[in-house]
Amino acid sequence: MNIIVLGLNHRTAPVELRELLAIPDSRMGEALTRLRAYPGVKEAMFLGTCNRVEVYAVVEKGEWGFRKLEDFLVAIHFSLSSEDLLPHLYRYSDEEAIAHLFRVSASLDSMVVGEPQILGQVKEAYDSALTHRSSGVILNKVVKKAISVGKSVRTNTRIGEYAVSVSYAAVELAKKVFSNLKQQVVLLVGAGEMGKLAAQHLVNHGVKDVLLTTRNQHRALTLAERFQGQAIPYEQLRNTLPKADIVICATGAPHFVISKEDIEGAVYQRRNRPIFLIDITVPRNIDPAVKDVDNAFVFDIDDLKAHVGHNQDERLKEAATAEKLVKEEVQSMVLWVRGLEATPTIVALRKKAEDIKNAELEKAYHRLGELSEKDRVAIEGLASSIVNKLLHGPLVTLKAEAQSQNGFAFIEAARRFFELREREFHSLESQSEDPEVGDGTSEESLSQKDRQ
Repeated sequence: MNIIVLGLNHRTAPVELRELLAIPDSRMGEALTRLRAYPGVKEAMFLGTCNRVEVYAVVEKGEWGFRKLEDFLVAIHFSLSSEDLLPHLYRYSDEEAIAHLFRVSASLDSMVVGEPQILGQVKEAYDSALTHRSSGVILNKVVKKAISVGKSVRTNTRIGEYAVSVSYAAVELAKKVFSNLKQQVVLLVGAGEMGKLAAQHLVNHGVKDVLLTTRNQHRALTLAERFQGQAIPYEQLRNTLPKADIVICATGAPHFVISKEDIEGAVYQRRNRPIFLIDITVPRNIDPAVKDVDNAFVFDIDDLKAHVGHNQDERLKEAATAEKLVKEEVQSMVLWVRGLEATPTIVALRKKAEDIKNAELEKAYHRLGELSEKDRVAIEGLASSIVNKLLHGPLVTLKAEAQSQNGFAFIEAARRFFELREREFHSLESQSEDPEVGDGTSEESLSQKDRQ
């Protein structure tokens, strides 16, 4: 069995192509059923976000499986062809596939490293696979571990603590001026997109009083409804400034909208209480001379970008720590998967040994004639003990060596040495418990939870 992933993301494909591969929730069951119907595809999960489209699968043969996943993606949208899609795809198998999923869950592969949304999206993809019964023993174990790794990265590193968007950086800077944002009044001047985002972030962090003004009064009323705030006529801007603790300027004006004199007057009326101004416009709308006014703190787009640049550097440092954590967990999972490869062979070998033992016992009983129940129990116990002791060493060694780089070679050798035919071990691959290795020693079994 091979674990594989085929996909594309924000680095390999334009948004127009990614949009064509979106599968709505209403069609996810149908899509996963169709995917599982491809020969050799045993388990599958579809992960679709605005920045990535990926199919994870457990397949019998890697290359064959990749071709089936390519067929599946091409079939999602009628306008797609292989020529359109294939140049944008990446593919990973086994250890690389596990590492990729772990890095995705930990937001190390995201457009914005450390963003929190992807972990929830992986959970949703997994829940969908469970709901539509397209996952199994292997994907269940690997995906749940990936989710656990994602949580661990967020808990044990500070990868998500540094703002890396201009609008969010404005919130961080505001926190440095005001200890409690819930008590502050925000004034949004203009309707620029980054200004609206900054205002939204402030609201998300507890700000309750939002004043809005723009030359278009209808737009101001619309924004006031969005933020549950109050629209102010644009002509009242200067009279409104003293009421504002935080001013966000995001107009399309080619000149200064707020002057030094405006802020001097506002600070005077505020009795020198601090006023925080964010200028998210080019050209600037707030006179740079405002920085000379006592108790006025003004930041322009360059200040915000410098703050973001510093935070990005900090996130990258945290990402290096997260990568080490992910690498350790990948190795642990790879060992589990390699060990699992030996299970069908061990089951088949145990069954073959039991069949031989039972056949030889029947022959012995015919030769020995009438035996007491006590004698039969003794003979069967002797036969079982011999079989267990003969198999115990080889099976323990096989399980251990299956986790090495050459594990498959050991498994294949065992199948050939003991003449295990294809049908004997393939028919046992779906058994729900690992086999005994003999002499009273049991293989480490998979938990029932991992098999649901």
